[in-house]
Order: sequence, then structure tokens, then C-alpha cells
Amino acid sequence: MVVNDRRRIDPETGEVRPPAHTAEGSPEEGTAPADEPLVAEVVDEVAAELKTQLDERTADLQRLTAEYANYRKRVERDRESVINNAKASVAGELLSVLDDVERAAAHGDLTGAFKAVADKLVSTLAKTGLEPFAHEGEAFDPSVHEAVQHSTSPDVDGPTVTAVLRRGYRFGEKLVRPALVAVTDHEPAPAAPQAEES
Repeated sequence: MVVNDRRRIDPETGEVRPPAHTAEGSPEEGTAPADEPLVAEVVDEVAAELKTQLDERTADLQRLTAEYANYRKRVERDRESVINNAKASVAGELLSVLDDVERAAAHGDLTGAFKAVADKLVSTLAKTGLEPFAHEGEAFDPSVHEAVQHSTSPDVDGPTVTAVLRRGYRFGEKLVRPALVAVTDHEPAPAAPQAEES
């Protein structure tokens, strides 16, 4: 029975032993054994397969990352939309109160503590994004104005808001309530009578 000691470190001297094949008279350094090209082919095939798998995993990861980023953006956009719709709904419920406050101010009844509360209510709603529109003298826009009175005059160039009967409100880009207005259209001035020639 033959026992080969294949330990890399010599137990007696503590030195590193040379590889076993060189000690046993294998080919000199610089020459390759006969099966080395076969090993190189296998290594190349494995490397190519691993690279293909790595490329596939990288593409999957990039696709998942893009999908997750799009999902996060969509959820954030939906969340903001829900918040804005809720704010617009609450502001819409308070429009009748704002109308009463505006009428009281027009009649001079808005004084003292009631005025302070009314101012605070108006400023709080403005901070949330509610903004009034419709002023006398602006051009009539049927998408945001609702005409309830109509007249003509040579003093205007085109359809113009001449009286605001109920203020309109928008919340950001969303129309909460159209404004009720009186509209005046342009009417050419009557021609001066010509003197009769005799």
C-alpha cells in the first residue's frame, strides 16, 4: 500500500511544498497539458452563460425599478388628486357662507368681531387654494361665466361682464362654481342723420 502525502505545507519544516504534479515529473512550466484546451472551452462556455444570465437579471432589475418608479409617481399623483378633490368639496360646501359674508360686506353689516371671523374664513379658504373670479369690465367667457342678463351698448368692444350677481370660484384648475353675470354686447352707435341737400 502506497500513501501519498498531499499536504501543501511540510509538517516538519513548515515550508510550502511545490505542487504535486511538478514534483512527480509533469510537464515543465510554460507547456500545457493535453486537456487544457478542453478546460478553456468549458470555462468560456460557462462564462458566456453567466454573462447571459447576468444581462437578463440586469434587464429584469431595470424593468422592475422603472415599474416601481412609475407606480410611486402614479400613487403620489392619485393621492394629491384625492386631497385636492376633498379640499374642493369642503370649499364648495362653504360657498353659501362666503356669499352671505360678501352680501353683508356690501350692505355695511360686516363690522366688529363678525368682520374678523369673516376675514379669517376668507383667508383660510384662499390658503387652501380657493380663488374667486369674475369682476366687472372683464371679457365674458362662457366656460366660467353664466349670463343671466343681457344688454347692448356702444361703450364696449365685445361681450363684457358689466355686473357680477354671484361670484364664481375655482380650486386650482377645477371650476367649483361658475359666476352669475350680466353681459353687455357691443352695439354700433346710431349714424348721425345727414342734412338734406336742396
